[in-house]
Amino acid sequence: MEHKVYFSDYHSNIHSNQLDDLDRWYDFARDMLDFWAPVYYPFFINENAAGFHFEDTWPPARYDEDFSRLCRYLEEKKDGFVTFPAYEWQGSGADGDHNVFFKHYDSRMKMPLTYRELVEQLRPAECIGIPHHTGYMPGHRGKNWATNDEAFSPVMEIYSSHGCSESSDCAIPLNVHIHMGPRTEQGTALYAIRQGIKVGFIASGDNHVCPAIAGNGFFGVVAGRYDRDEIYSAIQNRHTYAVTRSRMLLDYQVNGAILGSEIPSRGENRLRAEVVAGQAVDRIELYQNGVVARVYTHAGTYERTRHTGPVTFKFELEAGWGPDRRNFPDICQKTWDIQVKTRGRIESVEKLWTSPGSAILTQSEGCLSMRVVSRKDLPGQGKLSQKNYFSPNIQNQSVIVEITDDIRHSIEVWIDGVRQEIPIARLLEESVLFAQEQEARQLLEERFGFGEYYREDPFWHNAYKALVHRACPKEAYHMTVEDVLPPLEREEDSFFIKVLLKNGEAGWASPIWIKA
Repeated sequence: MEHKVYFSDYHSNIHSNQLDDLDRWYDFARDMLDFWAPVYYPFFINENAAGFHFEDTWPPARYDEDFSRLCRYLEEKKDGFVTFPAYEWQGSGADGDHNVFFKHYDSRMKMPLTYRELVEQLRPAECIGIPHHTGYMPGHRGKNWATNDEAFSPVMEIYSSHGCSESSDCAIPLNVHIHMGPRTEQGTALYAIRQGIKVGFIASGDNHVCPAIAGNGFFGVVAGRYDRDEIYSAIQNRHTYAVTRSRMLLDYQVNGAILGSEIPSRGENRLRAEVVAGQAVDRIELYQNGVVARVYTHAGTYERTRHTGPVTFKFELEAGWGPDRRNFPDICQKTWDIQVKTRGRIESVEKLWTSPGSAILTQSEGCLSMRVVSRKDLPGQGKLSQKNYFSPNIQNQSVIVEITDDIRHSIEVWIDGVRQEIPIARLLEESVLFAQEQEARQLLEERFGFGEYYREDPFWHNAYKALVHRACPKEAYHMTVEDVLPPLEREEDSFFIKVLLKNGEAGWASPIWIKA
């Protein structure tokens, strides 16, 4: 069967008071994702008589009605966009937080205090419970793998806006919600894998203001066709992989079996991995039973290539920055008019929006036209709207553009009516920055009478900017590995790969288990 990859953010927490905004959430999810599961959040901030604020659970009548409303909304859509109803379960905190995803719209929430009670009470229903931010301390909202049920929880959320739960010492910390930390080892993905627990990987946002925020995590599902049954089954069978930001295509197989599979060993177990990323690939790491077994380095294999004639390349175009809100509290967003033109062919465009409002207006073989809305403010920004490892406090907007053209040609980039011609050969060597410094000077003069100054900081620091990131050729963002796996160490070994890009993004393929 031919498989395709479908992407989602499976952790869009919608609160009771946000249900009136479901249309906006749904429209943005459909614009950004292939399928979606809004996760009802049945909690609120309570306050005792002395003024102490603490998180509490809504009464059953409230959360039952809210969840029924969400299910009805999704069921009545019937517009071809695949959705699943879901809710967040936390219990007493002792077993870790889990999102419960239902296959059917007529499902009901269960809210016991323990994970085992949750599994037992939900067992007749077709549903899965995915643990998230597992790297926090077990017993205190981190995952307790000792009580895990592999059938109920086939995958885990290895990355989100909280950070990364791969291990206690991996590069991306769980420091966004500092009060929930620190990160420890016992709840992490590598701890579970080393214990022989079968669990696949996804990444999703844990977003509380809108879905599909680029940089907060997405995941790919490898499925035979686009329908609810097939996608649900693929997640159950761990045919998934996690990405931190851009949607890399990741084909990971052993002996022809796809990621998440359980297979018998052969005399030689052959690995094949192919990555098509949004930026240059640095390396692929192969993990055997939770320990790095081999590293396949890609950086250094393509940089000295001299291109002539047609070249296929990708670059990220990022817009944002702008006036410092300490001086300009009223200036919180900007709408950009952006165009990219080529004499060659635009192969693909990937949207990395961080909030609603931006749009691809037209896309043809030679021209891309966009309306882009960058922000420095959105309700909830202090919590989870965009605060993550990649973009701490701002909501810049980006697209990744793939073009095939002759290296002797240039591309045109238009930013708010200002044209710049960028030679392709130059873009493959360096980034190009547009800065609206004159507009910043005018703003400071109008608001504060601030004009000439001996240094540039006041003007540069308050200027909107658009950055055309350094481009990378196809051989940089396309990598293939074929190898024979190391000998097995156990009765059943797990093998998974981790992909690292040069810009710090990462991807994790669910393991393949090989039985001796």
